[in-house]
Amino acid sequence: CSFFLSPKSTYPVTDPGHSVKCSPVVIDDVLLNGTTLDIPAAEEFIHQSMAIIIEDAVKKATDVREKVCEWRSPDQLKELLDLELRDGGESDSKILQRCRDAIRYSVKTTHPRFFNQLYAGMEPYSMVASFIAEALKPSLYTYEIAPVFTLIEDAVLRKMMELIGWEEGGDGIFNAGGSMSNMYAMNLARYNHSPDIKEFGLSAAPRLVMFTSQECHYSVSKAAALLGIGTKNVYMFVCVCVCVCVCVCVQGAFPFMVNATAGTTVLGAFDPIEEIADICEKHNLWLHVDACWGGAALMSKKHKHLLKGIHRANSVAWNPHKMLMACLQCCAFLVRDKTSLQLCHSSGASYLFQQDKFYDISYDTGDKSLQCSRKADAFKFWLMWKALGSSQLEERVDRALAMARYLAEEIKKREGFRLLMEPEFSNVCFWYIPPSLKNLPDGPELYEKLHTVAPVIKERMMKTGSMMVGYQPHGDKPNFFRMIVISPQVSKQDMDFVLDEIHRLGKDL
Repeated sequence: CSFFLSPKSTYPVTDPGHSVKCSPVVIDDVLLNGTTLDIPAAEEFIHQSMAIIIEDAVKKATDVREKVCEWRSPDQLKELLDLELRDGGESDSKILQRCRDAIRYSVKTTHPRFFNQLYAGMEPYSMVASFIAEALKPSLYTYEIAPVFTLIEDAVLRKMMELIGWEEGGDGIFNAGGSMSNMYAMNLARYNHSPDIKEFGLSAAPRLVMFTSQECHYSVSKAAALLGIGTKNVYMFVCVCVCVCVCVCVQGAFPFMVNATAGTTVLGAFDPIEEIADICEKHNLWLHVDACWGGAALMSKKHKHLLKGIHRANSVAWNPHKMLMACLQCCAFLVRDKTSLQLCHSSGASYLFQQDKFYDISYDTGDKSLQCSRKADAFKFWLMWKALGSSQLEERVDRALAMARYLAEEIKKREGFRLLMEPEFSNVCFWYIPPSLKNLPDGPELYEKLHTVAPVIKERMMKTGSMMVGYQPHGDKPNFFRMIVISPQVSKQDMDFVLDEIHRLGKDL
């Protein structure tokens, strides 16, 4: 029978109200009677921890009057956190302080003035879903271990396919990131071209080449390296259409895939999917659309034209944790063919995927996944979607892009600011030109000096804790700021603050 250790007695009990004495059972010097976990104490610790989370990681972290971060150098932070792991444990009060410190010195990505990445803001429904999933500890490889979350994932994937425009449905899986989704796509495309490679390895395939734009995500090259395709066999051009037309007959090689990007990381640009699909169909190439960032535009009647033609793709990567604000991580890989994932990845582990189970084993999704253990990430999107409905998610996308347009127009008005390009999505890229440089003509001298401006301002804003905005060079262009607008917590006043703060931090440069 199962025993629990009563908090008021050393006797094992079968029921908390009825103690039953038992002879000690010891194996390998380990006492096995009862439980070693004090349940009431554990519950009390969780209650106290949740109070800290609500106060410090939710309320303060989303308060515009608080800092986005409290910057410390790695050496300072190591000393403050006392990272060493020891033989003896610490008291709960000490551990609660560890929790406070971890929150205090972390970047508050839910802060209204965090604009540094392709994700931001606090999403309450998705956050609660995360709490529930972590408390239940499900793993989505079989229906028997995660019945609720298996059905939820299926429902979410079906709705996402509907938005893509796959009238006959398809297949899909939530996985550990957009980079993983792009690797899934490359592996399926290669399997589609050379199915024998699954059993016989690279010797069963000729030299394969793929095409993408120079603006694609770096995970494309990483996937090519990991899968044995090779980075030299990833042909990158300014325009994917030109790339395919020029390279489709690469000598001694066999083209198998084109990667189109819907919402590039830096500029927020969209490849012309419709035109690329025409070429892919003509040459029988697998078309994958990396819509990790831009896929959210499918929720918007006003902006879904940015992904015109996506219904013709063979596969799509889409991360709801970005523009749609589901809690990290929440990444879907979708494929139009209903059997490719299973055929390409299945291994038939008999201890998990028995064929004689008493329920419909089509809901045992783990065999088509590269992972075994998988989190219930779809639940974080589903609960949010149920709470807000498609209409509010659409408003979220429309507002973010409108806010980006407002910022771009303000940049045009302000002396010392210059747009890199008109924003196509919610990425706003611009330079700040300090007063000392305003009379320099465009040319090497200005670009060389301008290149040093953004890094200094970024350092100052981090140490001040006032906001976070990213910067980077691009091609031959000097460092510029890349502002990402997402969160509905953000107002026009925050946009104005960003420009004012950049000027305040950099006007002496």
